[in-house]
Amino acid sequence: MLAQDVVATRFTPTRFREGYDQDQVDDLLDKITATFAAVEQGRGPGPLTADEVVAARFQPTKFREGYDQDQVDAFLEQVVTALRAVEAPAAD
Repeated sequence: MLAQDVVATRFTPTRFREGYDQDQVDDLLDKITATFAAVEQGRGPGPLTADEVVAARFQPTKFREGYDQDQVDAFLEQVVTALRAVEAPAAD
């Protein structure tokens, strides 16, 4: 996964069902982008670890627009897998 993959990611907005707070998700995506950019530039691990992504929680939205929870969760699973692959060599 590359930083540009994170930047290009879009989630379906929700309106009449619960979603994730968009600002909170976007803030995490910014940190994920910075993390992958650091790895790509050879600056070592970035500001975020796979465990921190796993631990991330978002405020649910109900009566205002949010991001589709299933889409966000599925994408974050991909991010965790990619981060663990990057972190693994450092643990050896």
